[in-house]
Amino acid sequence: MRGLGTIINIVAILLGSAIGVLVGHRLPERTRRTVTDALGLVTLVIGALNIASLRDQDYIDAVGGGGTLLIVLGALVLGGILGSLLRLEDRLEGIGGWLQAKFARGAKDSRATFVEGFVDASLVFCIGPLAILGALSDGLGRGIDQLALKSTLDGFAALAFASTLGWGVAASALSVGVWQGAWTVLSVWLGSLLSGALIASITATGGVLLLGVGLRLLNIKQVAVGDLLPALLLAPALTALVAALR
Repeated sequence: MRGLGTIINIVAILLGSAIGVLVGHRLPERTRRTVTDALGLVTLVIGALNIASLRDQDYIDAVGGGGTLLIVLGALVLGGILGSLLRLEDRLEGIGGWLQAKFARGAKDSRATFVEGFVDASLVFCIGPLAILGALSDGLGRGIDQLALKSTLDGFAALAFASTLGWGVAASALSVGVWQGAWTVLSVWLGSLLSGALIASITATGGVLLLGVGLRLLNIKQVAVGDLLPALLLAPALTALVAALR
């Protein structure tokens, strides 16, 4: 059944969030902050590992050794301009606020906490390469192994997030469903067209965005990662363009 991987992922996030909310209020504030800091540090590590795709041989062969970083930079700059003009970060926060008012009005979470949980968890769960590659593999009928792994990771991350940020983390399951569902559907037409170089460009660009999410979680810098999301689509497009012109 195509799409099963994303369904499992959604269930894992909801289950992890529910457990996190149930146990979170029993933890002292210092402990909850420490858990969030740990997630921020791990997110930085995952981002750095993904950035290593800049040295992917298929990527280098397609655009040249110096072109990999330039393409990621160009995608981030152009994507940031487009995303800020479209106010994607504000729209994402607006969706979080609407969900809080619609479904969590009686919850103890404040609007700001709910929105923070929704936005930060959505970015963490959707930006990583497994979200795209796993959804493509699922849509192409190659199995759900990658999404099964992602579901396990997301479930534990949701538990930790929700222990601090509450039910907004559970609402991020909606973002995961829409994002991964879209890639699953698109894989019918795009899956065979995504070369190793294009996948590496998405992975490297996603790694940079995950660094931004990590900085947010650590309260170092509130990077508007939502405004940078178009870079995930622009990176493979620029890679294909450069490869065609070489």
